[in-house]
Amino acid sequence: MQSAATTGSGTETARAGLSVASVPLVPLVEGALWWPDESTLIVADLHFEKGSSFARRGQMLPPYDTMATLKRLAAVIARMTPARVIALGDSFHDRRGGDRLNEADRASLCAMTASAEWIWIAGNHDPEPPRDLGGRAFGELTIGPLTFRHEPRPGENTGEIAGHLHPAARVAGRGRSIRRRCFAADGRRLVLPAFGTLAGGLNVLDDAFRPLFDGRAFHAWVLGDAVHAIAGRRLVDG
Repeated sequence: MQSAATTGSGTETARAGLSVASVPLVPLVEGALWWPDESTLIVADLHFEKGSSFARRGQMLPPYDTMATLKRLAAVIARMTPARVIALGDSFHDRRGGDRLNEADRASLCAMTASAEWIWIAGNHDPEPPRDLGGRAFGELTIGPLTFRHEPRPGENTGEIAGHLHPAARVAGRGRSIRRRCFAADGRRLVLPAFGTLAGGLNVLDDAFRPLFDGRAFHAWVLGDAVHAIAGRRLVDG
C-alpha cells in the first residue's frame, strides 16, 4: 500500500506519485490538495454553517461545525503557507450561511482570506459566495493545464479538479473493512473529498462516479494516519 507525503516538497511529491494532466500534486492527510509548483492549496465542500442550516429546519446539531472546520483549515494553511487557496464550491451549506457566521468564526475566516490569494468557486449550495469575507469568486477557473470547478463533468475533461461528490472508499482485508474519505484520481482528473466537518461521503463505486472514470481504472487516495493509494479494483461497495 503506497503512502503519500503530508507536506509539499518536490521529494514528497515524487513519493506521493499523484499527478493530473502531468501536473504533480500532493494529497494531504487532512483532505486538502497541495499544488507545489504554484504554492496553491485546494479544498472542497467546506459546508460552513451546515449545523445552523439544519437547526433552522428543526434538526438540532451541535453548533460547532464551522469552528471545527476553520480550525482544521487554519492548521493546514499555517503548515503549508500557500500563496493561493482555492475553495471548490459548497464552501457554505446554503446561500445565507455567511450571514450566520458568529463574530469569532467570521474573524478567523477573514484572517485566512487575507493571508493568501483566495478564490471561491461557486457551488450548487452557494452559487454566489459571500462578497464581504475577502477573496474573489469564479464559476470555474483554469490555471495552466488544470481547471477548477465544483461539479465534475462527464467525459474526458483532462485536467479537471473538482469536488461535489464527497468521495469515500471502503477497503476490506483480514476479516474487516474500513471506510474513509478519499481523493479519486486517474491521471486525467481528480475529485477531492469533502473537507467540512459534518460533510458525509459517497462510495467511489457509486453510479455517480461511473461517468468520470473508466471502470475501476483509478486510485482512491484514502485518508487515515497517512494518505494511502488504493487501486480501484481493490475497493468494495458500502
